[in-house]
Amino acid sequence: MLSAVIVSLSTTLCSSAGLEGAASTPLPAPTAESTIVETAASVADFSTLVAAVKAAGLVDALNSAGPFTVFAPTNEAFAKLPKGTVEYLLKPENKKILAQVLTYHVVPGRITAKEIVTLSSAPTLEGQRVDITVTDGTVKVDGATVTKADINCSNGIVHQIDSVILPVGDTIVEVATKNGQFKTLVAAVGAGGLGETLSGKGPFTVLAPTDEAFAKLPKGTVEMLLLPENKDKLVAILTYHVVPGVAAYSDAVVGMKALPTVQGSTIPVSVDGSTVKLGDAKVIAVDVEASNGVIHVIDTVLIPEG
Repeated sequence: MLSAVIVSLSTTLCSSAGLEGAASTPLPAPTAESTIVETAASVADFSTLVAAVKAAGLVDALNSAGPFTVFAPTNEAFAKLPKGTVEYLLKPENKKILAQVLTYHVVPGRITAKEIVTLSSAPTLEGQRVDITVTDGTVKVDGATVTKADINCSNGIVHQIDSVILPVGDTIVEVATKNGQFKTLVAAVGAGGLGETLSGKGPFTVLAPTDEAFAKLPKGTVEMLLLPENKDKLVAILTYHVVPGVAAYSDAVVGMKALPTVQGSTIPVSVDGSTVKLGDAKVIAVDVEASNGVIHVIDTVLIPEG
C-alpha cells in the first residue's frame, strides 16, 4: 500500500543543501521542440526517472500537449531511497503506487523559476499539493532542493530536484488519529460508523473541530451524542462537517459564499481580513493534507438546523 511505502521512504529521505541561483544554471538540454519525456530521455541523469515513467504508463500523458511543470529527481535522488525501493516500485503489480508518486512530481501548467518563487504551494496531478519554500535563493519543493531550473520543453518545463518527493499516505481518519488534538472527533467518527467512509477514496474536505471545540458544547452533550440510540443525530452533525467530492483547499474556500455538505445543508463562508469563518466556527488551521482529501481545523462544532 502507498501509505506503507511512504512511511518507509519518509523515515530515510533527507534533503541536502541546494545550489544558490539554481534558476540561472539550466541544463545544457535539448531544444524546446522536445517533449518532457524526450528531454528527460536525452539527459543521462534522468534515466531512472524515464524508466519509472515508462513502467507507470505515463509516457503518453507526459508527451501530450500539457503544459506541465515537472520536478524531476535525478538518478542520485532515486539512489537515496531505501535499498530495493526503486526495484519494488518498478514491478508491474506496483504500477498504481508508482504512478501516484510520479504524478506528485507534476504540476499542471508551465511554471518558470521566476514564478515558482512567488508561490507557497502548487497543486499536482496526483491531487495533493507540494509545499514551496525559498531561503537565501534556494528553492525547495517539499524539502527537495531545485538544483537546476527552467529546462524548457515543447509541452512544459522541467526543474531538476535532488530528492524524490512523496505524497501523504495517510487517510483523513489516520491523519486525525495521529494528530492528537482530534480525539473526540475520532471517537465520534467511530461511534457514527463513518470511519470506513472517511478512509475511502474520496476526495473529501473535512472541517475538523478540535477537542477544545467539543469541550465548548453544553455539559453532557458529547456523551449523549455517543450513545448508540443517538447515532442518527451524531451522523447528521458529523456529515455537516464534510464537503463531498472535492479537496477544497483554503484558496478555493475563501472564494466561495457557502460550502455544500454531505448532510445536505450548506455552511456560509465569511472572510474578514485574515479571519475566515465557516458558519459560527473560526478556521484556525488550513490545508492539512491526507491521501483522500484535506482538513481545515475549526474552533467550534457546527450544528445543522433542525
